[in-house]
Amino acid sequence: MIGKILLASLAVAVAVPDLAAARSAHRHRPKAQAEARIACTVLGRIPVPPECGQTYGRTSTGRPTGYDVIICPPGIWPLK
Repeated sequence: MIGKILLASLAVAVAVPDLAAARSAHRHRPKAQAEARIACTVLGRIPVPPECGQTYGRTSTGRPTGYDVIICPPGIWPLK
C-alpha cells in the first residue's frame, strides 16, 4: 500500500515540473501580414504602398480606361 502511494506521489512530482515548463514556454503566434496589393497601371504592374489606395481609372468623359490609379496622401510617392 505504501509502495503504491509512494509510486503515485513520485509520478505526480515528475509530471508537475513538465506541466509548469509547458505552460511557461513562450509560443509566438505568426502575425498576419498585410496582403500585398498590385495595381495594373499604364506604367505596368506596380505594388501599392500600405498608406495608399487604388481605384479604377476613368477618362474625362467617365468611361473606364481598364487601368488602375494609385491615390496617395500628400508626401507619399508610390513609385520608388
